[in-house]
Amino acid sequence: MQKMILIDLFNKRLIHRSLYLLGLLTLTFTGTISAKEYSILNVSYDVSRELYKDINVAFSDYWLKKTGDKVNIQQSHDGSSKQAAAVIAGLEADVVTMNQETDIDKIATKGLISKDWLTRFPDNSAPYTSTTVFLVRKGNPKNIKDWDDLIKADNAVILSNPKTSGNARYSYLAAWGYALRKSGSEEKAREFITQLFKHVPVLNTGGRAATNTFIQNNTGDVLLTFENEAFLIAKDLGADKFDVIVPSTSIEAEHPVAIINPVAAKKGTQKVAEAYLEFLWTDAGQEIIAKHHYRPRNPEILARHADQFAHLELFSIKDIIPGGWPAAQRIHFADGGLFDQIYSR
Repeated sequence: MQKMILIDLFNKRLIHRSLYLLGLLTLTFTGTISAKEYSILNVSYDVSRELYKDINVAFSDYWLKKTGDKVNIQQSHDGSSKQAAAVIAGLEADVVTMNQETDIDKIATKGLISKDWLTRFPDNSAPYTSTTVFLVRKGNPKNIKDWDDLIKADNAVILSNPKTSGNARYSYLAAWGYALRKSGSEEKAREFITQLFKHVPVLNTGGRAATNTFIQNNTGDVLLTFENEAFLIAKDLGADKFDVIVPSTSIEAEHPVAIINPVAAKKGTQKVAEAYLEFLWTDAGQEIIAKHHYRPRNPEILARHADQFAHLELFSIKDIIPGGWPAAQRIHFADGGLFDQIYSR
């Protein structure tokens, strides 16, 4: 009898242990299938690499803590118009983060982005801004201080191609706006732009390539580029090599974002793609944006970092071209437009 009791007790313990192990396995299995892993592609413009490297790490940590899910974010960079063409041709971006609305509009006309994308997020769907400034060699040997100095004597000006680069379109329009506002005449502004491009020895397809031409190839006396790019170069490559020159006036550059709906729907990444872009407006996202010398939209964070931004008179594209970007694209940058007429090499 005692032996039977011992056997029964052993069996009960065995059953309990089996149930316990089964419970652990069930919990483990349940945990495995509840945690998800996403992969999204951010297609962006040329000089935003460093910004989105930091944004991606911060968002991945944020999303893991919030949902328990992992997200891997891939980056693709080139001239913004070249990137827009790649997305239209089939590059499967979940999101695009461009430096001006014309390129996102091009994608929207193909049905890949909602037509109301401009109001999908705050601030015209642009979480930060920048402007065009000058980068010169240390000591400013050509004494370049403002736009008029760019067309003096043998000064060589480096910027990328306005047909493929949003960075260059802003530089072009900043120069156009300066001349237009100074003279009050579109004819005078055209003369100024024509003279300016006679001082441009080479046109790269994107902003980072133009930077490399100026820095690595030691070509040119002045680089026209976004404020963030100029200050990061001066900081990262040493204050003994370059100076940042802030012109008297320049253009405000909005950098908009959007979701590529068919790709996100196919991959099931709509929710995480939307959260990724919304993260750009969070305090954490805005602080990273300021760290990279982009101007955040949050006024408190912008004020906290005011010392690192150039103080100059800014004008919008609508201040200098009625109709804004659509009109600028048609008049200046479309095939046969003003840029093609003044620059034919």
